[in-house]
Amino acid sequence: MGTLWLNGTFLTMEAEHKSVEAVYVSNGIIRATGTKADLESRFARNITERQDVRGAYVYPGFVDSHLHMIGHGEKLIQLDLSEVESAMEMRRQLAEKAKETKSGEWIFGEGWNENNFSDRKIFHRQELDEIASDKPMFLTRVCRHAALVNSEALRLAGITSETFDPVGGVIVRDGKGEPTGYLLDTATELVKDVIPAVTKKYVRRALEVAVDDLFRVGLVGGHTEDLHYYNGFKETFDQFLDVVDGKKRKFRAHLLVHHEAIKEMEEQGFDQGEITPFIELGAVKIFADGALGGRTALLQAPYTDDPATSGVAMHAKEDLDGIIEAARKCNRSVAIHTIGDGALDMALTALEQFPLQKGRDRLIHVQVVNESLINRMKNLPLVLDIQPRFVASDFPWVIERLGQDRLPFSFAWKTLLEEGLHCAGGSDAPIEPVDPLLGIHAAITRKRIGEDHEGYLPSQKLTAFEAVQLFTSGSAYAIGKEHERGKIEAGYVADFTVLDCDLFTIDADAIPDAKVMMTVVDNTIMYDCEEGTS
Repeated sequence: MGTLWLNGTFLTMEAEHKSVEAVYVSNGIIRATGTKADLESRFARNITERQDVRGAYVYPGFVDSHLHMIGHGEKLIQLDLSEVESAMEMRRQLAEKAKETKSGEWIFGEGWNENNFSDRKIFHRQELDEIASDKPMFLTRVCRHAALVNSEALRLAGITSETFDPVGGVIVRDGKGEPTGYLLDTATELVKDVIPAVTKKYVRRALEVAVDDLFRVGLVGGHTEDLHYYNGFKETFDQFLDVVDGKKRKFRAHLLVHHEAIKEMEEQGFDQGEITPFIELGAVKIFADGALGGRTALLQAPYTDDPATSGVAMHAKEDLDGIIEAARKCNRSVAIHTIGDGALDMALTALEQFPLQKGRDRLIHVQVVNESLINRMKNLPLVLDIQPRFVASDFPWVIERLGQDRLPFSFAWKTLLEEGLHCAGGSDAPIEPVDPLLGIHAAITRKRIGEDHEGYLPSQKLTAFEAVQLFTSGSAYAIGKEHERGKIEAGYVADFTVLDCDLFTIDADAIPDAKVMMTVVDNTIMYDCEEGTS
């Protein structure tokens, strides 16, 4: 018994501009594509359902190749500071939050970015104390590699002028050596360790909110990294099993596993691979460096706007080698966070030393490269997880960080593709907005919505077809599913993102305004704009 999808333009992504007018599906798999008349004739006895897409444009289901799903849900249910454009407004929102927070309870905020402020202000702990001195405060920067805390949070964590910087982190200090309340990378863990553990109910709610929001923006799946931060592997993994149950919510959840969660994963009897039709355990996730915003991304040469630092290595070389060697002994691939060229060099050296016997490794972000590093990447079985929206959020201030000499090979998506490297597209939500249309727009235009210029580094603009590929066949290739996901073709899963327009023919600046009509997973409508999430 099967379903005939009809009355639309089905953009197959097999080749540029290729489309069909109908698709026949049975048991969640596309069996044939073609004209409505042909499919009606061929499968007359098998068609038990017809789905009318109301003249819309149907794409292979969009998949975010790198995000943090629970973190995205937290952003939706906590104080969201990501759209704040001044220090005054940030202060106002924190003061409002403090009024509704009881003494002794934590105040959490997500996504502040000083580069959105005209004065680029970073709050001092004493200023946060003026807002709430009796309520510990933890405010995560947009990159999630830095946080602001007040004096009460420092006190609870035992951080004083005598506290040493942890490996891979920095406690920012004033001229007298006193902590300012600004913590970078692993230094944030000192405070996180004293924050009360989240409850199962909280994690479940965040995950449910996240999945439903992903459906709303047209995503059928995501490659997410969450299994270390919410009371360990099992407790978090159980929430995924419950929420993405294949009934109420069908969603292609591919779960990267933080290297510190691997032991618990093994103790629970799990390993890399498919767990349910909708949940897979993926590569071992490793952080090699931080982010450009806080100058913790590891560069091969000092930052142009702060020659005193080249960034932060999250692991000593021998420790990074050891993590990758351990993964190889279990035939596991790795996914390494590498933003700076220094971190990329470290990662490639380790991958060259411990080659993968089967499958593909992943490098996440890959924002600063050079010719030598590109040539080395081409000799390894790699997929690059890029986030096109970073161009819109990081420029123009990132030019100050990197200087003109490094720019030609920074955020160089077109160069990476032209060199034959395989790329997948993601958002890194909650760092960036999760909407894939914003990522596609940024990949094509290299600018923010509403800006009127030729784009930052315009030679790196992608075509619309290349941009959509990032979120379809690119994401499928990243996990070895390129022969069953990412195209509308016989033998592929019936996952569709249905829009009201043709992304390949409309003006690129109109892409963010495209409307998601339906999100379909496994031949099941999970979101319909006329009804909401199913």
